[in-house]
Amino acid sequence: MVAQTGSDPASEPTVIAVGKVWPAVVNVNTERIITQRYQNPYDQLFNQFFGGAMRPPRELQQKVQSLGSGFIVDPAGYIVTNEHVVERAADMKIHVTMSDGKVYEARYVTGDPSKDIALLKVDGDKPFPYISLNDLSPNLLGETVLAVGNPLGYGLSVSRGIVSALKRAVTVEDVDYEDLVQTDAAINPGNSGGPLIDIGGKLVGLNSVKMSFTPQGVPTQGIGFAIPGSSVRDTVHEFLAQVQNPGGMKKAGEDFTSAGKLFGLHLQDLTADLSDALGVPGGQGVLVSDVDEDGPAHAAGIEAGMVIVKVGRFAVNSAGEAETMFAKANSGDAADLTVLVTQRVGGRMLQTEQVVELKAR
Repeated sequence: MVAQTGSDPASEPTVIAVGKVWPAVVNVNTERIITQRYQNPYDQLFNQFFGGAMRPPRELQQKVQSLGSGFIVDPAGYIVTNEHVVERAADMKIHVTMSDGKVYEARYVTGDPSKDIALLKVDGDKPFPYISLNDLSPNLLGETVLAVGNPLGYGLSVSRGIVSALKRAVTVEDVDYEDLVQTDAAINPGNSGGPLIDIGGKLVGLNSVKMSFTPQGVPTQGIGFAIPGSSVRDTVHEFLAQVQNPGGMKKAGEDFTSAGKLFGLHLQDLTADLSDALGVPGGQGVLVSDVDEDGPAHAAGIEAGMVIVKVGRFAVNSAGEAETMFAKANSGDAADLTVLVTQRVGGRMLQTEQVVELKAR
């Protein structure tokens, strides 16, 4: 027998990176009905010579479908994709398919055609896996990247390449794209809206366009573009601020709270949808939307999707209230958090309260 050499494929960084993001990547399938008026050529002739049609034009309805990709960016079920994947979403059906094959009906929340970024929403009975927008790739020239998505409708797949260039500007169908990440990872029709990640599983960008020909008509290969992760983050935070806080208390690109500075926590208000999904009484608690891997919260076992109901002995009902309490802490101070932990026992979802001590860094 010949001895096997080399490392276990399961330990390859790219395999591990794909495993991290795969549950959060979705297929986006849109369907809309186009109504067209059709008139028989003989009727048109009759209309021309006799001043009126023999019968009114018929209306023909045609079903138009398109495929794309997207990825979940929030445990409440918010999904990012390209605006061009879901354009004219007001009159279309949107279905998203998770990596486990489960299909959800999604609703269009908002979008920005000038940035080619859109936000969708699905509802579930538990927090969704997601890709963090608070810990992005550094986007270094030459770094290895992976494009994950749904090319050509074949289902989720992965292609590999490098970051070929930064801050590229291209024009596609009269839409100007700026500050793009260029990659030679294969990006094909259907990949639009999926994530481009590095080998650590961190977001590099949002796959958007592929250049098949130069403006002069010369065929090209291996030139694809992604919207940088920082632009995606800022736009999504802006979208969520509009949805969750119509008064405009947050600025684009700003964390939901600054609790992350001392405790490694990123918090957001619980909307009615979130409260229903998590089984939390309306108006109570604040959601942990993300946790810094090197922060005190992560070390204490707090995870994204948990709900904080008390800081010390004081109940918290919004991220603003929690932030006011955290802002009083200094480096080294301890804070007791009461969190709701949801567990499935048999066929039932049970919630328990746990007190966790954090020390400000």
